[in-house]
Amino acid sequence: MYELTEEQKMLQQTVRQIAKEKVEPRAAEIDAKGEYPWDMFELLRDNDLFALCFPEELGGSGADLLTVCLAIEELAKVCTNTALILGVCDLGSTPILLSGNDDQLKKYIPPLAAGEKQAAFGLTEPGAGSDAAAMSSKAVKKGDKYIINGQKCFITNGGIADIYSIFAKTDDTAGVKGISCFVIEKDFPGFSIGKIEHKMGICGSQTSELIFEDMEVPAENLLGKEGDGFKTAMMTLDRTRPTIGAQAVGIAQGALDHAVAYAKERVQFGGPIARLQGIQFMLADMAMQVEAARQLVYYSCVVVEKGGRDGSGISAMAKCFASDTAMKVTVDALQVMAGYGYMKEYPLERMMRDAKITQIYEGTNQIQRVVIARHLLG
Repeated sequence: MYELTEEQKMLQQTVRQIAKEKVEPRAAEIDAKGEYPWDMFELLRDNDLFALCFPEELGGSGADLLTVCLAIEELAKVCTNTALILGVCDLGSTPILLSGNDDQLKKYIPPLAAGEKQAAFGLTEPGAGSDAAAMSSKAVKKGDKYIINGQKCFITNGGIADIYSIFAKTDDTAGVKGISCFVIEKDFPGFSIGKIEHKMGICGSQTSELIFEDMEVPAENLLGKEGDGFKTAMMTLDRTRPTIGAQAVGIAQGALDHAVAYAKERVQFGGPIARLQGIQFMLADMAMQVEAARQLVYYSCVVVEKGGRDGSGISAMAKCFASDTAMKVTVDALQVMAGYGYMKEYPLERMMRDAKITQIYEGTNQIQRVVIARHLLG
């Protein structure tokens, strides 16, 4: 189990204040313009929030996973796009932290911890989403380089990031055991950015294709050994899925807060609608769902940090349950606000759109249920 330390509570309060004062006033504009919010990136950097994701010896603050999730949750209460800036820093860098050697760690992690550079994670391809083994990107070793050809799609931070953790096949005949992972820099020859996607939600987060055309990658940029890539990817997702859960909890809590405030103010039938039992029951159900999701996410952080076989199943549960909760709570909160909730001048319709992606990225919730079932059945 967990109990928040005084340091964690202080961090939570600090990020909550930053979110309310600096982030929330920008949230609607970020969504409406659909442009990457560099000012929000700078805000996180100037408050040393990227350092949370990294150990002290590499320039970070040495925070644990729960602390990272606390920060993401507070940001997501007001702006999913800003929360995702911190989340993708964690996702893109985790393969390096897990499988990188000393030279790779010293080269790539300190600039990420300082907010001088950004990272991204490249696993998904047009023909390989949930089925990572179906990827077609190939890496062939030639002398002291690997030559990579292929493409990735739906990559968060694509075209924004400086450093990419990229997966490609080094052995076509070995299935998932033929997948390897590489650290890619944005200026490597043969690397380019393809289509920039226009999305239903998280409109301020850039999502793009990555194109590899005889891309030259130094052999020393292989993470671990050839064939370690799939293991690295799965270990990464086990560790980062709680951050998606935290993002979902933040969205759901933000939606609930708006619904409660509105119910106290909206007058119908001679009084605030908060006096109506039908509304009270809706709010009570939302509150239970949000708190249950929060407890599961926090608990998953502790289990994942401890290591062991339980982490994968609990991590999948946290991501799946929290994101399903975010979708349900945002829909119900919008219903409480009725016609006003449907209007863009209020944040509920944006929160509902943003909540949907949490059921999809870092493994759809159908895949999470497969992971959970496999954990149960051995």
